[in-house]
Amino acid sequence: MQILDGKQTSLVIQEELTKKVKLLTSKGEKPPHLAAILVGDNGASRTYVNAKVKACQRIGFQSSLIELDNNVTEKELLDEVRKLNTNTSVDGFIVQLPLPSHINENKIILSIDPNKDVDGFHPENIGKMTLGMPSFLPATPNGIMELLKRYEIPTEGKQTVVLGRSNIVGTPISILMSRKNYPGNSTVTLAHSRTGNLKQVCLNADILIVAIGIPQFITSEMIKPGAVVIDVGIHRVEDSSKKNGFKLLGDVDFTNASQKCSFITPVPGGVGPMTIASLLMNTYIANNGRY
Repeated sequence: MQILDGKQTSLVIQEELTKKVKLLTSKGEKPPHLAAILVGDNGASRTYVNAKVKACQRIGFQSSLIELDNNVTEKELLDEVRKLNTNTSVDGFIVQLPLPSHINENKIILSIDPNKDVDGFHPENIGKMTLGMPSFLPATPNGIMELLKRYEIPTEGKQTVVLGRSNIVGTPISILMSRKNYPGNSTVTLAHSRTGNLKQVCLNADILIVAIGIPQFITSEMIKPGAVVIDVGIHRVEDSSKKNGFKLLGDVDFTNASQKCSFITPVPGGVGPMTIASLLMNTYIANNGRY
């Protein structure tokens, strides 16, 4: 079994971007500028946004963070989005999800300029991705694809099972894995919590991508010997033995699954850092004007 080290791979990508930024600035051009809107004080969201800001600082990107109260109105949030849409110094931006329940997330996503949508959530970018046209790819699926590529995981002709059908991860990664590219050219099954005979479906997978949102849902009995396992989930679970009072778990029972698979992503340190790397890659593209 080999670990698919997203943390180390992300640092390699960031070093590559650092060199590209230095080349840009040496020519008198401005560095890429990533902005983020954070609504409320969700701990996980704040941690994730702070990691993005630190990554920008590390590689020479400009970054801006707009923090709004949890009771911000939908109109006020839309106004902030419009400001970023028209701010020529900002190359790309994200609105950190989830948003408070009184705000329509789809309405906010639709209001983002597709040319600055570095999270890759806008329907225009999703549509172009589906058609195989140049576009901003959703950050987490793109990070997974980059990890598979960097580790030279064979995907052509393989049976890929994606567990979870969210618009953020499951659905787009199922499309990317079936496209005529590398990584890709897989035969993809998109499964979910209501899939019949789910254990057998998972056992057919040469590549199993899990984004179902349930801690340790996938056990070793659901994994084909030698399979590649990508664990997208991350959950805080109470643990009194830990100094901070919790531990982080994925959607896969890592301890037992790792004895059966050929490659596996850890949690943390797997898909999460690759999502940030993908976001930075998209921002560089937005600044450079070429996909």
